[in-house]
This record gives sequence, structure tokens and C-alpha cells, in this order.
Amino acid sequence: MESSELLMAEAYDEGVVSEVIRPAAIVPEEAARAVLVELALRDVQNGGVWQSEPQLWSLYDRPWHGYDNPAGAELIGTIQVAYGTPTKYEITIYRVTVTRFGVDNGWTVTSLTDAALEYGELTLDACPRATLSAPPRPFRF
Repeated sequence: MESSELLMAEAYDEGVVSEVIRPAAIVPEEAARAVLVELALRDVQNGGVWQSEPQLWSLYDRPWHGYDNPAGAELIGTIQVAYGTPTKYEITIYRVTVTRFGVDNGWTVTSLTDAALEYGELTLDACPRATLSAPPRPFRF
């Protein structure tokens, strides 16, 4: 198992808080760009505490000791995102998970999300929300 898979497996044990964001939070284009730039600047590979990938942003309690070497850094939580939706330059936040370590250290779904969104001058509560459509009617013969 790769180290990132191992860290994710450890994240999903008892005491974990995971919430599906309904309706999903939409990070507008300008804020999305600012968030992505700041997460990259604060990446664990650059001496920061964030690891950002196209589908997952992860927050750690301290920087890593180089590429693929978390050196005991504890995962606080993850934010699952989708880039380019609902429009090309927006980001959708649809699930947030706080590990037991994160919960034990006072983190919540809202505080974790706000920690990332603050770089775009947003909060989870202030984010625009996706429009929920009614489900399609069942097909009948």
C-alpha cells in the first residue's frame, strides 16, 4: 500500500467525522484561483501543511520531510473537490472528513473547510450552493 493510501486508510477509523455537503458548495472562479495558488504555496512538499490534488485537499498538523515522507505528520482531515464544475473555472466541494486526530484537536467540518477557503476570502457558510434539481421522472413503457 502506498503511503498516501495508508494515510487515507488511517483517516477512516472510529471517531472520524465525515459530512456530505448538501447542496454542494461552489467556489467561484476568482476565489478558486486564489485558493489553489495558496494551497500550492503551502504544500507539504514546500514546507507547508496542505497536500492538494485535483480531487482531494488534505491538511496535516505539520510539514513533511520531503517528497513522500510524512515523517509522523498527522492528517487532520480532507476536503473532496471537483474542479471545473459547475463551470470551467469553479470548484465544487462535496464532502469533508475530519480524522479522529483532527476531532481530538478541535477541528470540525466547518473549520477545516474554512481553513482552505480563507485563501479565497470565503467561508463554507458564505459559499454559493449548487442548485438541486428534482430527480427525473421514472421511465415507463
